[in-house]
Amino acid sequence: MLDLSIAHSKDWNPVVTMKNAPFPGFRQVTRTGVIYVMNRAHQLGFTYDHPEWANLGQGAPEAGEMPGAPPRITHVEMDSLTQEYTPVPGLRALRQSVADLYNAIHRQGKTSQYTWENVCISGGGRLGLTRVVAALGEINIGHFIPDYTAYEEILHTFKGFNPIPIQIKEDQGFKLSRQQLEEVIQGMGLGAVLFSNPCNPTGQVIEGETLSSWVELFRHEEVLCIVDEFYSHFVYSDYDPENPKMVSAAAYVEDVNTDPVVIIDGVTKNWRYPGWRVSWTLAPKAVIEQISSAGSFLDGGANHPLQKKTIELLDPEFTKQETRALQKCFLEKKHYVVQRLRAMGMEIDLEPEGSFYIWANLAHLPEAINDGIKFFEECLKEKVITVPGVFFDVNPGKRRRSTKFRNYTRISFGPEMAKVAQGLDAIERVIQKFQAAPQSVAIPVTA
Repeated sequence: MLDLSIAHSKDWNPVVTMKNAPFPGFRQVTRTGVIYVMNRAHQLGFTYDHPEWANLGQGAPEAGEMPGAPPRITHVEMDSLTQEYTPVPGLRALRQSVADLYNAIHRQGKTSQYTWENVCISGGGRLGLTRVVAALGEINIGHFIPDYTAYEEILHTFKGFNPIPIQIKEDQGFKLSRQQLEEVIQGMGLGAVLFSNPCNPTGQVIEGETLSSWVELFRHEEVLCIVDEFYSHFVYSDYDPENPKMVSAAAYVEDVNTDPVVIIDGVTKNWRYPGWRVSWTLAPKAVIEQISSAGSFLDGGANHPLQKKTIELLDPEFTKQETRALQKCFLEKKHYVVQRLRAMGMEIDLEPEGSFYIWANLAHLPEAINDGIKFFEECLKEKVITVPGVFFDVNPGKRRRSTKFRNYTRISFGPEMAKVAQGLDAIERVIQKFQAAPQSVAIPVTA
């Protein structure tokens, strides 16, 4: 396994750097890319309340009051019942609230409706996904590159299936057509496909007719669709300040108990409560039974008091009000960040249609900082955190020897505007420093 603890070394090579297990009986377990960069920043003095640091790395939305949004929840009351365990699949009342929300937002007028039996509650998105993959059979599972860094270790840890990479290319908008997806599924014999939508890190969104055609394809091919929708309310295409768009594969499911669609979401991003660690999985009843069984040995169930409090967040009108406010706020930040980064010389060929990330190409910056790892290290010196693009080259078990996205970085505009501006000021200082530095010039040898 990779030893990311030395990734900041100038000699670091993410393909060939290896290290023995740290203690007898254990294997080397790598940190996910985002956790690695946060750990590295902590080593250099970062704390979440440090006024001199700007965290444009970790994927967390601003969690405070926001103009037009509902008041933030700051207190949770507990009685004797909330001190008890909950069922592994979660509180029935919360499970029904999740089902009701999806029916109200995405399935009005449809005969097939979700119920509490289509929902499983977990202690965070990664745990929800872990439950799903722990229950998979011996299949080939396709995953996109680039995509969310945590998929790598999850797809490597469980050995019952084979992870198959699917490269999505920038010159095709980091998207696949239905025909391209069909060719991949059939050509690679896939039994499941895992992806984030909107995509983390590119911010591209599969929606409308394309998403509908994907769901139809999964149904026709009997291939499991596992879609991470944690950014599904951060959607900026066809922006309407009065009618916020929320994108979900749930809108295109015909029968909630037979279509092979598994959706993972939670309050972390779309409701801006990352510290609650409450998520849900929406799926056919038979799938919910299987992943609940996996939860019985993986984790035992999510936090009781916060499950109960989450019910208040899932009222459809409350959700629309929150989404309306966050889209207005984050769209303004997106425009600001894109404009500033381009002015600094970064290439952003595809502006994000969703999420709160900029997937920026550093290739035309000075050589000393045109690599995501080098750029990250230099930014730390100015007390701003970014995430190297190479971490989104999801490569379970490091089976592929090549590495992609070395010249990319992911920059978050999740924090409040003042902190985003502070971080961009720091990035600008880094770039100006190396633009001013003399560059080595190759002198031709003459006879």
